[in-house]
Amino acid sequence: MKQTRNTQAKTEIVKLIENSEVALSHAEILATLNGVCDRVTIYRVLDRLLEEGIIHKIATIEGTIKYAICHNCSVEKHNHNHLHFTCERCQTTTCMVEIEPSFTLPKNYKMKSVNFTISGICPECS
Repeated sequence: MKQTRNTQAKTEIVKLIENSEVALSHAEILATLNGVCDRVTIYRVLDRLLEEGIIHKIATIEGTIKYAICHNCSVEKHNHNHLHFTCERCQTTTCMVEIEPSFTLPKNYKMKSVNFTISGICPECS
């Protein structure tokens, strides 16, 4: 098994994502870190965190990729069958882990990953 490295950049990015109530884009992470590391390092760290099962990515309806902390995931098994809500006004994306939508695929289809994203207005913007 590959050894994981804990760099300052990785530590700061994990802390930032863990402490955020909303999913964060690469640009938001870069702006918040304020020079801790460059944009390429952030991409590398995010890729590593995805592989390690620490974070998951969310594709918003607008096509932006955002990152949020995993809940009960590991390298071997990811479980992100929950809703993601993106506010059309403030552009925040929130994981709603308590809501697991259900669906049935036709026979001979094998699910690899799921991304449930709902767009609307959040309580803060209502």
